Amino acid sequence: MSKTILINGMIITVNATNQVYKKGAIAFENGKITYVGEVPQNLAEYDEVIDVQGDYVLPGLVNTHGHASMSLLRGYADDLPLQQWLEEKMWPIEAQYTKEHAKWGTYLSLIEMLRTGTTTFVDMYDNMDEVAMAVEASGARARLCRGMIGFGTEELRQSKLEEASSFVRNWNNQANGRITTMMSPHSPYTCTPQFIEQIVSKALELDAPIHIHMSETKAEVEQNEKEYGERPVKHLEKLGVFSKRSLVAHAVHVEDWEMDILAKNDVKVSNNIISNLKLASGIAPVPEMLSKGITVSLGTDSSASNNNLDLFEELKQVALLFKGVHNDATLITAEKALQMATLHGAEAIWLEDQIGSLEVGKEADLIVMNTKQAFYQPAHNPISHLVYSGSGRDVKDVFVQGKQVVRNGECITIDEEKVIFEVNRLVEQF
Repeated sequence: MSKTILINGMIITVNATNQVYKKGAIAFENGKITYVGEVPQNLAEYDEVIDVQGDYVLPGLVNTHGHASMSLLRGYADDLPLQQWLEEKMWPIEAQYTKEHAKWGTYLSLIEMLRTGTTTFVDMYDNMDEVAMAVEASGARARLCRGMIGFGTEELRQSKLEEASSFVRNWNNQANGRITTMMSPHSPYTCTPQFIEQIVSKALELDAPIHIHMSETKAEVEQNEKEYGERPVKHLEKLGVFSKRSLVAHAVHVEDWEMDILAKNDVKVSNNIISNLKLASGIAPVPEMLSKGITVSLGTDSSASNNNLDLFEELKQVALLFKGVHNDATLITAEKALQMATLHGAEAIWLEDQIGSLEVGKEADLIVMNTKQAFYQPAHNPISHLVYSGSGRDVKDVFVQGKQVVRNGECITIDEEKVIFEVNRLVEQF
């Protein structure tokens, strides 16, 4: 791959010191970052020089929880509480899903994520071979897992466990390392303790992390206490879930002592703030988690409960909501919010050595924002502008492993017109 350098950009590194180069440059070769700093004197050594003319350059965003195929259900069932939404609307229609639904639903989500600056995402669903093939073709990066709901017969549970295990074996570190995998019991309220223990055992055997929904609603927590005599955090700790690298989605209803358990076990959290608000599930105690040293990242959840995958919206919400809830304007600064969407997202999926900040040696996953717009002016604080003024629709160019996947706002690795046609064709059949 040729040596490429982007010059004359506002380089927002999100490194340990949040360094910003106001008129800087970033170079990469063979998918890796080779230079970050001021514009170098000798540009002749580069095969391709791209002048971004003052636009912002920052790490690609990391979405740490979602269900890409559910894009087919965007707007299908809104304004309902979680359990009714799931049991009466989502699960019945998802039972009709085929591999084709998974394929085209994933492509629709990939277009949306890449065009709004998300270069890496976590996905928990089924028909995951279709999801992985779409990721591979798109050029995106993902950590994928076959979600397992434990309802039905023992034979069905074991079939799901084998399918999930085979997926981990077949897809981990594929697509030039862009695809990594996890094991995923859906939640403690959809999986028996015995099934969760079996999944944990298999995860240990495969050296795969674990991803699970946890403590999303009060009703879920109360059900767990009634059935198992424990709140979900203690319950999952006893079942060994936290003995592996683990990422929990939501963690809305967790008490102080439960957060201590999460911190002690270095459990990562994906905060899905907009989905939780829309489903009236509640507001996670994110400032308290951060004060305890818990890694908190951002996820959109599915576009059936969000209803889009623009992580910039999560950025703004997480920076604003807690200020209002706690009457404290100092909570979750713009800098912290951006870290949650980039570096902390990478840490939450154990890829911080590869992505999450613009540093020499890391993968060249980066986005360029069109900041020649009124709401980015005047240039007092670029990070503030990104968080409080910006949007995913300002994303201009996107690179993953140094390969351009979005150019001038258009996804160049996926045929968007064909995807939209196929999605609407399939939805007519429901």
